[in-house]
Amino acid sequence: MNLPPPCSDPRLTVAAGEPRTADEVESALDEQLDAVLSTRRTVTRIAAALAPLTRHEQDFVLHWVAVIARTNPEMAFQFAAAAPQALATLDSAAAEAWIIQAMDTYDREGLYLGSQVFKRSTEFAQLAGASTAAVTFEDVVHVLQLFVCGLSGRRMKLDAAAQAYTDTETLFLPPRIALSPDKNTNFLIYKIILTLLWAQSRFGTFNADLQTACDAYTDPQRALELLNYLETLRLEACVARALPGLAREMTQLRGDEQPDPRCLPLRAPTATVHDSISMLAGLYTDFTPPPCSYATTLQPLHAAATRRARLADEKNELQAALGRLLEEKEASGDHVSARPTSRFSLKLAAAPDQEGNAQYELSLDAEPVTPPENIKQLFDSILQDLGEIPDDYLVATGAGGYRKSKPVEQDPADVWKGVYHEEGAFFYNEWDHKRRHYRKNWCVLRELDVHPGSAGFTELTLKKYAPQVAQLKRTFELMRGEDRLLRRQQNGDDIDFDAVIAAYADMKSGMELTDRLLVKRHKSERDLAVMFMVDMSGSTKGWINDAEREALVMLCQALEVLGDRYAIYGFSGLTRKRCEIYRVKRFDEPYADMVKNRIAGIQPQDYTRMGVAIRHLTTLLNQVEARTKLLITLSDGKPDDYSDNYRGEYGIEDTRRALIEAHRSGIKPFCITIDHEAREYLPHMYGPVNWTLVDDVARLPLKVADIYRRLTT
Repeated sequence: MNLPPPCSDPRLTVAAGEPRTADEVESALDEQLDAVLSTRRTVTRIAAALAPLTRHEQDFVLHWVAVIARTNPEMAFQFAAAAPQALATLDSAAAEAWIIQAMDTYDREGLYLGSQVFKRSTEFAQLAGASTAAVTFEDVVHVLQLFVCGLSGRRMKLDAAAQAYTDTETLFLPPRIALSPDKNTNFLIYKIILTLLWAQSRFGTFNADLQTACDAYTDPQRALELLNYLETLRLEACVARALPGLAREMTQLRGDEQPDPRCLPLRAPTATVHDSISMLAGLYTDFTPPPCSYATTLQPLHAAATRRARLADEKNELQAALGRLLEEKEASGDHVSARPTSRFSLKLAAAPDQEGNAQYELSLDAEPVTPPENIKQLFDSILQDLGEIPDDYLVATGAGGYRKSKPVEQDPADVWKGVYHEEGAFFYNEWDHKRRHYRKNWCVLRELDVHPGSAGFTELTLKKYAPQVAQLKRTFELMRGEDRLLRRQQNGDDIDFDAVIAAYADMKSGMELTDRLLVKRHKSERDLAVMFMVDMSGSTKGWINDAEREALVMLCQALEVLGDRYAIYGFSGLTRKRCEIYRVKRFDEPYADMVKNRIAGIQPQDYTRMGVAIRHLTTLLNQVEARTKLLITLSDGKPDDYSDNYRGEYGIEDTRRALIEAHRSGIKPFCITIDHEAREYLPHMYGPVNWTLVDDVARLPLKVADIYRRLTT
């Protein structure tokens, strides 16, 4: 790991490598934490605790205090207070992971819970101790996501958190595991923790009110920890029946440890969470759960809130889906009945299958019905939560019923309010180069259509540039008709004289004469998909905006001749909560009047938050099958936003990271800019050859098409 550079303060005269005194550390902290200090709250005691550390450790702490303070000074204060104790048990790499975990928690859940991570450095050290065999969440998340997709039940998301738990929709895993000196064992612990969290949701842990059950005891937290141990025993038995191979590995990790004989009934196939709650009373006073390398936690309040929201949605979805199924039956003549008397019923088998999947039979007015896949998935999810499908869930709604895919009377501007963001927005990570880590789900992005502009703009542009458009069309027609000469072919149109001469020489030397002596003309197939990303920030107002729109008109005219697949999207933003992508032309849309009017309607908006736009358009471009994929940005300046510290180095580094992600996924990024200062930052972002400067705005429409031709030939 590359440690941060020493903290520089012109008032400090400490020799290199010599630890700072308490007064010198206090002076540096006072400057960084001034916003949260007062006459009653000082950093004197913190500085005294940091003074005995080595200069190397002091530099590490002061560097991160400065980094964290730019996000929240109070979090920086809490870190400084916890750092001396943490550095006694964590090496630099583990300490950095601890800091990142705290800041991720702050980003996601606020100041209080973020501060709690700093206060629990000992717990973090136990799980993520210093080791070259350590495995991080970022290292294994892609593999684990594939693994969880193979498990039965509802689809689950993955995320990192200070403690391992699930809210029944997301599995939260530790950010780093180094419990074993063997890397494979640490990965196995990740896999087992994930499986047990999945099992909590799959096998009914939250089908009871766990919080109320534990609140009945004098120490609810102890009761919850004991209940978690009992549920883990029950779930291990469930996993053994569903995944015997993984269960054997869990047994090896546990070693010779045997559960208390009083707990053995929880291993029966018929055991439920209610049996665990009943057993809790007999063990509460005299039993302490043994430590476990793959320990999880129960978070009943998180799970209950998520479960309530899901059940309400799924009830409405199921009723609407049954309504559509009934309409289809009546329309096809398979079922003739007045709607008020039509009734669905569901018969459950006595026991689920080996993996815990419920067996059932759906009927409509006593006649068996085969439910479509979406209804099966809803049944499976509701049965996981309730163990049954209540009768009121089986009431079909009519055409006015619930439709999750069609938001009702919602304003796109309200994307961050309530739960609307789940329907109206996309969430993307953002790279914080100071933390050297992603801010999880930091940016909220919406797709909007460009409001159509003047219908005559396209015709005026084509008239203005008529000679140039004609030349472009001729150039692109030649590109479309290019043939490739294939040499040394068995069948062809002409003799390959080079091959004949080589064959004659081979024959004279005693070698066998080849039959590949012909040439064949082969028309090249252009397998391209190109995404144009157009800057719609406020700085493009005026002449620049006109040039962008004219360039797109001319480019589209030429591309229609060439036949390449292409899409056009604009981008702008106003803080991380209001990032916007403007649809001009999708890949599957023809270049018709609507697209032409959208090009005419492109207008300057807000700021230039580029990283999130690149990530979203990369996602869209990767959904297209093509041998060559290009992401061409048309911009007038560097990444910028008026808040969240996006202006300057932060925005440049986030954009660079997004471009690296795009390149790794097989996309070739390129930038066309009119910013005369581009040489200062574009080579760092795009690489030395993947950008070009158009130094005269008036030449932009002509240069864009010419650059495209050079990029694709």
